[in-house]
Amino acid sequence: MIDFISNIISNIWVNFIIMNVVENIKLLRAEKGIPQKKIADALNVDIAVISNIENGKRELKVSELEIIASCLEVTVVDLFTYPEKYISTNDLNDDIVASLTIQLRKEKKDQVLKLVFGDNSLEILNK
Repeated sequence: MIDFISNIISNIWVNFIIMNVVENIKLLRAEKGIPQKKIADALNVDIAVISNIENGKRELKVSELEIIASCLEVTVVDLFTYPEKYISTNDLNDDIVASLTIQLRKEKKDQVLKLVFGDNSLEILNK
């Protein structure tokens, strides 16, 4: 009985993930202005097949994911994580430098500099 329930839960989870991927494909395609025909041509199928996939009338095949991702100019992982962007920890750079530019009136600028650098802010800027 536990195996039966486990299989049902597993199937529900897989269906949820696939539905999410299909929704992400629709959103990405619309966002990028890519017509269904481009994906249909890449998969060598009729445009109706893409419409049926997007409308839940045909299952998306795992073998189609890479081709669709390529058409949408994203990775397969992006199809699962959209709108979030997956960034591998290997791609992170510890030497990230950030800059911030803010336009302030003179009196506010002096207040901010004093807050950041303390009483030495004007001395630092004059060097």
